[in-house]
Amino acid sequence: MEDETLLLLRESIRRFVEKEVVPHAAAWEAQGSVPREVLRQMGKLGFLGLRYPEEFGGGGLDARATALLAEELGRSTFGGFAITVLVHTDMASPHLVNAGSPEQIKAWLPRIISGEAISAVAVTEPDAGSDVKSIRTTAKQEGGDWVLRGSKMFITNGALADVCFVAAKTDPAGGSKGLSMFIVEKGMKGFSVGRRLDKMGWRCSDTAELVFEDCRVPAANLLGEAHRGFYSIMKNFQNERIAIGAMAMGESQRAIELTLEYVRTRKAFGAPLWDKQTIRQRLSMLAAKVEAGRQLVRHAAELDAQGRDCVREVSMAKAYCGELVNEVMYDCLQFHGGAGYMRDSAIERMYRDARVQSIGGGATEVMLEEVAKRL
Repeated sequence: MEDETLLLLRESIRRFVEKEVVPHAAAWEAQGSVPREVLRQMGKLGFLGLRYPEEFGGGGLDARATALLAEELGRSTFGGFAITVLVHTDMASPHLVNAGSPEQIKAWLPRIISGEAISAVAVTEPDAGSDVKSIRTTAKQEGGDWVLRGSKMFITNGALADVCFVAAKTDPAGGSKGLSMFIVEKGMKGFSVGRRLDKMGWRCSDTAELVFEDCRVPAANLLGEAHRGFYSIMKNFQNERIAIGAMAMGESQRAIELTLEYVRTRKAFGAPLWDKQTIRQRLSMLAAKVEAGRQLVRHAAELDAQGRDCVREVSMAKAYCGELVNEVMYDCLQFHGGAGYMRDSAIERMYRDARVQSIGGGATEVMLEEVAKRL
């Protein structure tokens, strides 16, 4: 059950989304990115640092706030907007907070919380996604600096970001103990955006290939301890998966609401579609499943907030919600009929956006293996 602080936060985020996002996001879809000014607005309202220390401008809250934010952003019906924000708040910047030195945190965190600096995390490569140990980007010490060589693929906020937290192999023979994380800043020599990627969904989310060609990174930009990057990545996966699961349930809830509005007014064979028992019962079952998914995410977030081991519950939530959002969108589009297949339909966009949520942040099959290990 949400306390008064979380209830007020939910109301505040929902008002912002309804006023500042929903009326404008179709234009963002066309341009392929979310305007920086929108993120700065969110920073001024305190939405970009809900879990970070108050001394840096954060809210001092916990994983329950992550789930709440993600759910409300999902309700916007624009998955690209939601993931742009969530990568910044709950997938990239936690690497800085969890592993950064006091100097690194002081230099970057206030700007991240305010929205002045946008962040991204660069782990995935063309041949390495969920299998983090297989990444090929390397970092070698040369003349007191680290020199990065390689590329990253499917990086959300890749072109937009001012700072990227990049995973690279620092000990090629070390396996999971040979990875390190680095703070790579926009404009560093040898660091460039290779391609902006054209996606099926999440159209207003900037997704890019990043290239490191003898990119020289100061020794002070090593994030945490050398060769400990794998553990940092694994730790933050829990936060990322809570966010994606909650986002999926926000999207699903809103899709059901939009479909209810449609079937109560759309007539077929002389009566509203709502009068068809099959449609009523199917929407009722979807509503039950979404409520179950929301409670599973909230349970995982509560365990995380208590500092308890929640890998099993988080993996369950990510697997369940990633599959469920696709099930919901399939049926909601079906009940919209031909109207749901049109590009000006919110359901058509949500259907496309949902597909990646059983892939990104840990594919369903990977999540189920994590659960299986703990049964």
